[in-house]
Amino acid sequence: MLHFNRCPHLKQIAQKCFPSIHVRTDKHVQLFLSRTLALAEFRKSWHSTHSLVGDKNIILMGPPGAGKTTVGRIIGQKLGCCVIDVDDDILEKTWNMSVSEKLQDVGNEQFLEEEGKAMLNFSTSGSVISLTGSNPMHDASMWHLKKNGIIVYLDVPLIDIVSRLKLMKIDRIVGQDAGTSMKDLLKFRRQYYKKWYDTRVFCESGASPEEVADKVLSAVKRYQDVDSETFVSTRHIWPKDERKVSTKFFSEAVIEGLASDGGLFVPEKEFPKLNCREWKSLVGATYIERAQILLEKCIHPADVPAARLGEMIETAYGENFACSKIAPVRHLSGNQFILELFHGPTGSFKDLSLQLMPHLFAHCIPPSCNYMILVATSGDTGSAVLNGFSRINKNDKQRIAVATFFPENGVSDFQKAQIIGSQKENGWAVGVKSDFDFCQTAVKGIFRDSDFAGFLIMEYGTVLSSANSINWGRLLPQVVYHASAYLDLVSQGFISFGSPVDVCIPTGNFGNILAAVYAKMMGIPIRKFICASNQNHVLTDFIKTGHYDLRERKLAQTFSPAIDILKASNLERHLHLMAGKNGKLMTKLFNQLEEQHHFQIEKMLVEKLQQDFVADWCSEGECLAAIHSTYSTSGYILDPHTAVAKVVADRMQDKTCPVIVSSTAHYSKFAPAIMQALKIKEINHTSSSQLYLLSSYNALPPPHEALLERTKQQEKMEYQVCAADVNVMKNHVEKLIQNQFV
Repeated sequence: MLHFNRCPHLKQIAQKCFPSIHVRTDKHVQLFLSRTLALAEFRKSWHSTHSLVGDKNIILMGPPGAGKTTVGRIIGQKLGCCVIDVDDDILEKTWNMSVSEKLQDVGNEQFLEEEGKAMLNFSTSGSVISLTGSNPMHDASMWHLKKNGIIVYLDVPLIDIVSRLKLMKIDRIVGQDAGTSMKDLLKFRRQYYKKWYDTRVFCESGASPEEVADKVLSAVKRYQDVDSETFVSTRHIWPKDERKVSTKFFSEAVIEGLASDGGLFVPEKEFPKLNCREWKSLVGATYIERAQILLEKCIHPADVPAARLGEMIETAYGENFACSKIAPVRHLSGNQFILELFHGPTGSFKDLSLQLMPHLFAHCIPPSCNYMILVATSGDTGSAVLNGFSRINKNDKQRIAVATFFPENGVSDFQKAQIIGSQKENGWAVGVKSDFDFCQTAVKGIFRDSDFAGFLIMEYGTVLSSANSINWGRLLPQVVYHASAYLDLVSQGFISFGSPVDVCIPTGNFGNILAAVYAKMMGIPIRKFICASNQNHVLTDFIKTGHYDLRERKLAQTFSPAIDILKASNLERHLHLMAGKNGKLMTKLFNQLEEQHHFQIEKMLVEKLQQDFVADWCSEGECLAAIHSTYSTSGYILDPHTAVAKVVADRMQDKTCPVIVSSTAHYSKFAPAIMQALKIKEINHTSSSQLYLLSSYNALPPPHEALLERTKQQEKMEYQVCAADVNVMKNHVEKLIQNQFV
């Protein structure tokens, strides 16, 4: 008989679809459930074998000068265990000569082979081992060490390593040929360190060996404590006993998307926080390096191994971004700065998460089950999801498909063409004859329909999931660009670290601005979150009054369609945080919103909200005027969403500190509005000709080449349209599953 102790999200499906719950059920169900149970067993075995005090070794890895030997001795004293320095205790005793003499004697290549051979003949347990800087360059010996140890990468800033080696009077290391600088060789070696580590210790400038040793012990403890980082639903009500009954792991939260009770997954514990020195050490880092450090702290290696996560991040933020800085900050005027989030392949901020999230999702899902991703989009999400999931590997495409539902007449012509044009072999676009709020509510309703979900598993071996910002794997990567923007201001000399900034974000579903809240929780000194709305200003009204009221409020179509939203899903996550993780209150409020179309939070929560948030909204005329005036004064073209934020920032910021305005899309996606704002004579252009016309203006930011290229074929592609009926949408989902997986 199968047991569901580690997969409660399937319990209802199991009871409805196969009440006997014997192994003699549909083979797809068996495969899916056995994988879920295997995950539990994997974690159990991980916990039993990776013990801090036991037969496993703590293996310190890093470049020469990282402090491996010194830190290893301190850890050995703290744990009362044997400390082995590979240079002194293995190599020199094996060779009967010093390491430097051996290197001079045999040369680089032969040295690496003989070093590796010596390590293959070495075996120990329950020890602290300090590797040489070149050990990771020999694969066989590293696999040998990894079998019985936890490899901890001491990641020391390159500038610190170079200065330490100078003090140690080391002018040559293994692999350094004539004409190769020490700095270049150390950069080259990083690829090997990244390949092997189980956990990383970020050794910020100025950290003492004792501090690093404590960090190592904390990292090893976190690594082995696989059940310590769990997620709960915003609507979960803790029972008096069995506190862990409804918690999920990161991988489960990513797979499921929406909690079974209708709530959203949030971390059970607080966000990890970096200290001031750690942040300062990231000032000179690249976007990819910042993302690796921050996301490793938020994703447990039992869910996604750190080295694998690093590979995903490098793939996600590589050549598919038009700007090497990924999310650069540009000074606009005065104390206003633009955070450009549109350099990804589909020209919107959604790319910053949706180039990474599909790789996370593909890693987390069971290998023997198919997944259908359902997405509701108000414009930019659709094409970004389709593009992101088209970039996963061939095997993953065969088991992961995407259906994007968008309001047929509720997105710009270009956005519509882009969504349709982004359809690939594993992704489809479906226009719905309604607005975004209906699309989003309908998709949530499909997720909550356990009968339909059970039917899809039984009939097709296919599980539903999401890629909207209701999915934690989609929201989390957005934290990185808010932190990175602040670090860029420090790097460019506009502020010193610790100085506060405001952020102003065009807001519809509350995900982008919530990611900025999480960045603050990790240590970025954001003072005020400025929520910018268009004519659909339900969030602005709520922040000012505490009353979320949808009664007699109709969705208006505006020049900024991505924030034409009345039901802001991610607001629930923030209210849950503010209310001390009160799941009972969230259930009450959002059930009331569903049934009575409004709710009011108590005065104490309103005051708490207003400590950090201010809000206002922008009319259509003000939006166009801001685009025109900004171009006239600076030669910079704002897209309509950014213009909304600019208007509100001008109105709400008090000028005492810098404000970072999130530019969430490239202006070329909204060519008709831009042409109207810039008073370009109205001509009946196609989407592509409008883009080429605007690109001739030589404005900033420069034209988005990927968008220009894609428009050439987008207008010819076909897509499906359906009625505003949940059952009709379900039929579309089933047909797409049949076409893709049967």
